[in-house]
Amino acid sequence: MQDKIDQLRTLSVSPQALFIGGAWRQPVSSATMDVISPIDGTRLTTIADAGKEDVDLAVKAARHAFEKGSWSKAAPAERKKVLLKIAELIEKNALELAVLGVRDNGTEISMALKAEPGSAAGTFRYYAETIDKVYGEIAPTAENILGLVHREPIGVVAAIVPWNFPMMIGAWKIAPALAAGNSVVLKPAEGASLTLLKLAEICAEAGLPEGVFNVVTGRGAVCGEALGLHMDIDVLAFTGSGSIGRRLLEYSARSNLKRVYLELGGKSPNIVFADVPDMDEAAKVSAYGIFRNAGQVCVAGSRLLVEKSIHQAFAEKLVGVAETMKVGDPLQFSTEIGAVSSEAQLGKDLGYVEQALVEGAFLRTGGKRILGETGGFYMQPTIFDIRPDMTLAREEVFGPILSIIPFESEAEALEIANATDYGLASAVWTSNLSRAHRMIRNIRAGVVHVNTYGGADNTVPLGGVKQSGNGHDKSLHALDKYVDLKTAWIKL
Repeated sequence: MQDKIDQLRTLSVSPQALFIGGAWRQPVSSATMDVISPIDGTRLTTIADAGKEDVDLAVKAARHAFEKGSWSKAAPAERKKVLLKIAELIEKNALELAVLGVRDNGTEISMALKAEPGSAAGTFRYYAETIDKVYGEIAPTAENILGLVHREPIGVVAAIVPWNFPMMIGAWKIAPALAAGNSVVLKPAEGASLTLLKLAEICAEAGLPEGVFNVVTGRGAVCGEALGLHMDIDVLAFTGSGSIGRRLLEYSARSNLKRVYLELGGKSPNIVFADVPDMDEAAKVSAYGIFRNAGQVCVAGSRLLVEKSIHQAFAEKLVGVAETMKVGDPLQFSTEIGAVSSEAQLGKDLGYVEQALVEGAFLRTGGKRILGETGGFYMQPTIFDIRPDMTLAREEVFGPILSIIPFESEAEALEIANATDYGLASAVWTSNLSRAHRMIRNIRAGVVHVNTYGGADNTVPLGGVKQSGNGHDKSLHALDKYVDLKTAWIKL
C-alpha cells in the first residue's frame, strides 16, 4: 500500500471549480485561491473563490431541485439505493480520497483512511438504512379523531464544515440531510476542500439528481456570511469556532430565522483517578487522544486531570509515550503525528506555548517547531503542568499541546472539569463503577468516555452543552435537525 500512496502523492491536482446544479462551473468573478499543502508548504492546486452571486446560484439550484421533487418526493427505496451507492463509491476510491485529503490538510494517513473515507462511507450507509425504518406517529386521541404526525424534509440545508476532518464531519451533516429528503449546499473550509469536491463527483455518479448536492468553495467571510444571511436556506449546520458560530446566529436573526445547529469545539477533561485499571494503557490512550492529527480534533482530551498520588508517575509515563511518537511526513504509515494544517495555525500553537511559559507553566516536553527543512508545518507533542487558572486550562488550542492538572478528590476533579465555557467530550479512568456513574452524571459534557478515549460510532450522538454548541451529529437523533413535524388532525 505504501508504494501506491507514494504514487498518488505525486499526482498533479487540476484547478477546482464549483459544483452547482449538477455541473462544474467557474465563479462569477473567476477568482481563485491557492491550496498550500502542509506537508511541504508548496502549492498543490487552486480552488474557486466564490462570491455571493455564486452562493445565490447554488441555493437557487438546491431550491429548484427540492421543489421539483426528484429527490424530496422520491420513494424511500430510491433514496436508499443512491445513498448506498455513494457509500460504495467512497469505499472504492478510499485510498485516493485519503491521500488527497492528507495532501490538503496534513492528517497522518493511518488515521485519515479510517476517519475520512472509511467513516464517511459508514455514515452514508448508516443513514441510507434509516430511510425506510424511521416512521411518523399516530397520536393517542379520542375515538372519533385520527391524529397523525408526519416527518417531512425541511427544504434547503446549508452545511459549513472545518478543515480537520472534512469528509467525516461533512458526511455527518450531508448524509442525514439527504436521507430526510432535503437539498444541500456545502461550504468546505478554505484549507480542506478537495475531498468534498470529489464527493460531489461521487454523488453525481451514484445518481443523486442535479441540484440536490452543491459545493461552493470560498472564504468564510464571504460565502459563510452569504449562506448565513440567505433568505432561502431553511437550516444551517456548522462545525467550527465559537466566534463564527455566534456570527451565524446573528445572521439567522437578521434574515429568515433559519435554524442554526452548532458544534463549536471543546476543552475536554480527561480525568485519571489513582485506581485507574491500567496506568500504561491510560497513558498511551491519553497521549493518542490529544496528539493524533497534531491535536486538531474537536473532542481532543486537551486537559488531563490526574489524582495527586499518581501525578508524577503518570506524567512520566505520558512523556515517555509522547517522546516516542513519530512526527513527520503524514503520507508515511509509520508516522503517528502529521502536520499542523497551516503556517498560521502553527503560529497560534507556538503562541500558546509562549503564553504558558510566561504564566509559569512547567514544560515537561516539546514546545518547538520541527522539520522546518521540509518546508512543512510540524510541531513536537507538547506537555505542560499547569494551574486551573491558566490560559491553557480555558482556551481551545487545537494543536498538539496537553495540559496536566493535579487534583486531590472527586469533588475537586469535577469542579476543575466543569470550570470552562465548553462541554463537548470528557473521560474518566477508574476501577470504581459507582464513581464512574457519578462522574457520568455530573460532568457537564455531551460525551463521557469511561476507561477509554474516543471511538464512538454512528449509533450514538455527538453534541455539546454550554458553549460547545447545540444539536447533535450522528445517530438517529441527527435526523431531527433536518425534518419538520406536521400534524394531521382528522375527524372520523
